[in-house]
Amino acid sequence: MRALVIGASGGIGAALVQALSLQGEVVTLSRSGDGLDITDEASIARLMAKLEPSFERIVIATGALAGPGQAPEKSLRALEAGQIMAQFALNAMGPALVVKHALRLLPRDRAAQVGVLSARVGSIGDNALGGWYSYRASKAALNQMIHTAAIEIARSHPLAVVACLHPGTVATAFTADYAAEKVTAAVAADRLLAVLDGLTPRQSGGFYDWAGREVPW
Repeated sequence: MRALVIGASGGIGAALVQALSLQGEVVTLSRSGDGLDITDEASIARLMAKLEPSFERIVIATGALAGPGQAPEKSLRALEAGQIMAQFALNAMGPALVVKHALRLLPRDRAAQVGVLSARVGSIGDNALGGWYSYRASKAALNQMIHTAAIEIARSHPLAVVACLHPGTVATAFTADYAAEKVTAAVAADRLLAVLDGLTPRQSGGFYDWAGREVPW
């Protein structure tokens, strides 16, 4: 199996690379290693254009809770237009543009998987606590983008699975400031890959947690 990991230098991304390397060839793209700017389509297009088909598995492991020096907003008073737009660019627009430029890399005649890291807090139906406005909204927008893309991709790639994935709370720099029960990045990576392996084309476009359970929109 040939795999592509976007965001390979992050905690989960690096663990995904390690796990996938046991299954076959792994190609990686990241900001630190390749200068990838997930918020700039020209950067995405330039780097993706260098890749040769086909990839049976593509995982997009990018995103952030907030910008540098910022924290997720706890109240309406904390909302700032710039932070909202930055979160949408990073967490929703960027991964969607990666899928756009990755489509040519997927095989049409055999099974393929595209997993995009989302987050349970992007679920509108599961939101009982409030707060984290920009992050929640950007992940909800990502879910809609990927769900919509999956419908289109199914027409040209009927054996493909495209899914939003919630990894759980993973012990990385991404979550270092937040108190919660966490798992290691290696455990999260293994769980996510197992979820992808268990999905069928009929489930493409869905939103699933680390145990394979469907998350409400």
